[in-house]
Amino acid sequence: MTDITSSASPDTQPGAAVGARQKVIATLAAASAEAVAEKFSALPPQSYELVRQPETGLVMVRGRMGGTGSPFNLGEVTVTRCVVRLETGETGNAYSLGRNKQKALQSAVIDALWQRPAMQERIETDIIAPLAEAQAGTQETVREETEATKVNFFTMVRGDNR
Repeated sequence: MTDITSSASPDTQPGAAVGARQKVIATLAAASAEAVAEKFSALPPQSYELVRQPETGLVMVRGRMGGTGSPFNLGEVTVTRCVVRLETGETGNAYSLGRNKQKALQSAVIDALWQRPAMQERIETDIIAPLAEAQAGTQETVREETEATKVNFFTMVRGDNR
């Protein structure tokens, strides 16, 4: 069995790298297919092989009542996954909700490119940061719209006591 940590330099922290890669994969998964395609088209053409071609399946989603109760099966969602290997050896993975195989493929290639030290900064500044910023803006808009419809029952007048 090969020790995967033996190739890491002593000054790198595997936990930090894993967390950063998780952020990259999560940002790509949450992005729209159009946004990923736009960012992918700006990259130079890449040679890769399909380790696991884009395929669609179902995943069981679990929930908890009130966030703290006993877990229960909420239902199934459609997920597409893909794994690619660049000609330089980096392996990229992608999972995304829905059936968009092109998005899964492009996300996997971006993930593999991010693992190249020479491409990491470019991927983060040109792709991940703008996608994360757009997602944060969307979340803030939803938060504001939700707040506008919130009813605070403690401030309502219950009647006139004269």
